Amino acid sequence: MKGQSAYLAGLSAEAQVCRHYQEHGYKIRAQRWRGRAGEIDLVFSKDQDVIFVEVKKSRSVETALTRVGRAQRARILQTGDEYLGQFPSGLATPCRYDIAAVDQVGRIHIVENAFLE
Repeated sequence: MKGQSAYLAGLSAEAQVCRHYQEHGYKIRAQRWRGRAGEIDLVFSKDQDVIFVEVKKSRSVETALTRVGRAQRARILQTGDEYLGQFPSGLATPCRYDIAAVDQVGRIHIVENAFLE
């Protein structure tokens, strides 16, 4: 039962984050887009950019942000590359990778370009 409630909480967080981006002028392109390497929670576009969003829900924003490890980051980047393959510009398509952290009371904290090191 705990697994199902965590799954539903994750879906709820994704819906909240989706609304947040849309309220800021982003157009949803895909939800839970699955490629060969993995899944990307949300894909948006704004102007000519593609924005990939990994949603994490936890008790606090800080904890949520720590839940994207090195291996998951690599899978997301590989999956994003696959997604960009649909575009005429391919990997040259302007894009960014965000993490959207949602805490237990529903506050959303967006880290844009979260995978830049």
